[in-house]
Amino acid sequence: MDTPWQRLPSDLAAAMRPRLPEAVQAIAGAVGENAPESAGAKFRRDAYTAVRVALDRFADLAGTAEPALPPPIREVFVALGAAEARENRGPELLLGALRTAARMLLRTASQSLAEVRPVTVDELIDLADATSAYVDELAAACTDGLARQLREQAGEGDRRRRRVADLLLRGGAPPEVLREAVTGIGWPAPDTVVPVLLPPDQARDARFRFGADGVVAERGRDAVLLLRAGPRAERAALTEALQGRDAVVGPALGWAEVPQAVRLAEGTLELAGTGAEPVFTDDHFAALALRGEPGALAVLSARRLAPLAALRAGQREQLLVTLESWLRHWGSRTAVAAELYVHPQTVSYRLNRLRDLLGDDLDDPGARFELLLVLAYRTGPAGRVVGRLGVGSAAASEDPPREA
Repeated sequence: MDTPWQRLPSDLAAAMRPRLPEAVQAIAGAVGENAPESAGAKFRRDAYTAVRVALDRFADLAGTAEPALPPPIREVFVALGAAEARENRGPELLLGALRTAARMLLRTASQSLAEVRPVTVDELIDLADATSAYVDELAAACTDGLARQLREQAGEGDRRRRRVADLLLRGGAPPEVLREAVTGIGWPAPDTVVPVLLPPDQARDARFRFGADGVVAERGRDAVLLLRAGPRAERAALTEALQGRDAVVGPALGWAEVPQAVRLAEGTLELAGTGAEPVFTDDHFAALALRGEPGALAVLSARRLAPLAALRAGQREQLLVTLESWLRHWGSRTAVAAELYVHPQTVSYRLNRLRDLLGDDLDDPGARFELLLVLAYRTGPAGRVVGRLGVGSAAASEDPPREA
């Protein structure tokens, strides 16, 4: 099969050779001028080398049936495309440069030939065909290099993401090891993580849908999506994104507690199953705790008692003992006062403090049940006695004067 450059006149190479240094400078200069400032000096140096190699090869091809780019020359343009991928640029810059080079190559070739003899219309058509076909070969090599590099980077990125998922799921990784791993996938630092259990056939879709915000581990029986804290990990966003996906969303915990968060999600799956709507572990802590699920009471305690965390230890203990008694006595201040040996107004003062801290939770039946569960777990029967014994002296120093 004839090549487009086989039809070129045999005297084209001799006509072009003296003009090549000037043509290389002109074409490389035009390519550099059309490139954005962000392309940098390296792109311009690489472009100059590529233009020189391309023009030398084109002159050698005239009148031959050789392939456009033998392996050593093709690798120059493959490397050029790969370099663009490493700079996180697409093919647009290279393809624009090649279009510029194609126009100027045709002008250089036709002018070189015209300087030594008249040029026919057929020869100009052959020149246009040959330069177009030749630049297509250059473009194919560049895009091949770009695609190769992107595949390599994607493979390395996948490896890094798998490592982050493995470190989080296994737990116990030193902070510096995990920090280095998450930095390698673009996460700013180890942070709160939300685990999502999904059917195993949804692993690929989860990687695509959540992109850089999550990593996915495939475990055979299921897939675990680990989402970093952020807008896409919030309940409203997950409710919308996970519709109809048989998903169970575990609690948002620190990176070191991911194994525990996954276990709680697994317990939720056993307890509540799945459906069209995503199931949230946050809605099942009390049931998990009553089933003896490890960690459920600890997480529930941390969440329910978080508003009191900033108080002094003695003050916090007073309020918690009062709250537990108030919940057990169905809100009877008289009964609470009698049990704690304090004045009813002291009970009122403490409850007002609790309402400031806990807000509407004191009026929500579900929240009240969880608070009672947490407080019973916190003290136990023996702890409750100790709490009562210590209230009198603390009340004298921290509560307001009692009304007569």
